[in-house]
Amino acid sequence: MLKPSPRLCIECKGYKLLCGLSRCPLLSSYISRVSVATRISRGFVEGSTPPTALVGESGYPRVAIYMGIPPGVYGEEARNFDNPVSWHLKLGLEEIIELRSSMAMVSLPKVLVTSVGKLYESEVALAAISLRPVDTEAVVSKVLGISTNFDYLLPPTGPRVLAELLRVVGNPSTPKKLEMMIFDDVKTSEAIKELYNSNIDFYTITRALSLGLLGYRSKRKLVPTRWAITATDTIISNLLLDVVRGFQQLSDTLIFYGEYLYNKYLIILSPGSYRALWIEVWHPKAIYNPGEGLEWFEVKELRPNSFTAMDGGFLAARTSVLQYLYSIGRQARVTILREILPQYIYPVGNWQIRETVKHALSRGPILKNPVESELTNLVERFMNVPREVLKRLIEFVYEKNQLKLDSFFKNPQNAIHFSTP
Repeated sequence: MLKPSPRLCIECKGYKLLCGLSRCPLLSSYISRVSVATRISRGFVEGSTPPTALVGESGYPRVAIYMGIPPGVYGEEARNFDNPVSWHLKLGLEEIIELRSSMAMVSLPKVLVTSVGKLYESEVALAAISLRPVDTEAVVSKVLGISTNFDYLLPPTGPRVLAELLRVVGNPSTPKKLEMMIFDDVKTSEAIKELYNSNIDFYTITRALSLGLLGYRSKRKLVPTRWAITATDTIISNLLLDVVRGFQQLSDTLIFYGEYLYNKYLIILSPGSYRALWIEVWHPKAIYNPGEGLEWFEVKELRPNSFTAMDGGFLAARTSVLQYLYSIGRQARVTILREILPQYIYPVGNWQIRETVKHALSRGPILKNPVESELTNLVERFMNVPREVLKRLIEFVYEKNQLKLDSFFKNPQNAIHFSTP
């Protein structure tokens, strides 16, 4: 049996498939342990979608579309089945898994990604972006599996069933601005900018993008949900960064801290032009670390939008940090340290990264302008990370081994002399 490198596993997180296998062996082992029988009787499922909809990527450009329906649950009670903002700090790991596992994911046969109009006409797409839960019913032809499915980017999903008929019974209530963007013929990034500036929440924007409701009308396609999450984070954070780069630099070094679901986050904002360092440390027995020791992975953004690696977790945190910098009218050098504890054995999606970093920043700094020894002591008190990680963090925060051009040219010894022939 192939035994992937622990370092490769934490970079991959089960969705990049860097080991070359068709399916993550670590995720498969966890899926087999969590099997939940849901209330699907006589081949019929009915309830209110929270709303929830997923677009798969297997078989692209012919993909499956899943609508989440908690059997027998209606109205506002159904909302909590897909409500990351409400879950945050209120529900524990097992509670989230239990909640999500009891919601059936109902799919019609696969469709081409260009089949956007059919979804709109059937109101499936509109139900997925509704402001409130929408009554839905399905005639089930086949149960595809009763296991709970886990993913690094997505919340856990319950049993998947194939329906011969999926019908939206209730009346979807679409946000007015989103309804305007559906009928407008504008670039996708412009539509997302308009929605974000109108306070349409991140998760609704992602579903709208995934279901092909945004962008130039002649080019609209279904977008697999994982891709849509990454795209939405990237577009929103880049819109913010374009503005933030014009702000004055932060004058103080600020340290923030947050934790949730056995994940710890230390966020450091220090004076300087915008750059970012993301380091995550995985304990053994935590999902994605099959090794026996601490493993770590980093992403650097030394120039805007130039990443040493693409990572959904970093992009989620980046969005929250840039929202904060935008709100205070400053730019800064950004360092984020994430520690994943052994108890985090089931991935629940990168929403927990986005929301925990956002919450930590909203609470205000726990330390201001620390000297190097103070920051070192703080990291050692709150977190358990390898010495090499601490060294890299300190170097980035205090710009060690990074000689600034202005300091270089101010030193007479570094003067450049030109000779004339």
